[in-house]
Amino acid sequence: MKAIISDMSKSDEEHYAARLELQQLPRNSNPTRKRNRCAITGRPRGTFRKFGLARNKIREIAFRGEIPGLTKASW
Repeated sequence: MKAIISDMSKSDEEHYAARLELQQLPRNSNPTRKRNRCAITGRPRGTFRKFGLARNKIREIAFRGEIPGLTKASW
């Protein structure tokens, strides 16, 4: 739709139809508006994609040994 709107070789009717079609989409369908959140707390920041959890919840669960293969770093 955006390609049709920005394409100057298209007619005005096609521009108008594409613009109406774009306006009919729900606002939250835009992937930019999506936010990764913690599955437990809902925290929007500090969320690890691999686990879907916030950093503080990963720490708690890892100390209890509930995430296999995850150990505290020591060097």
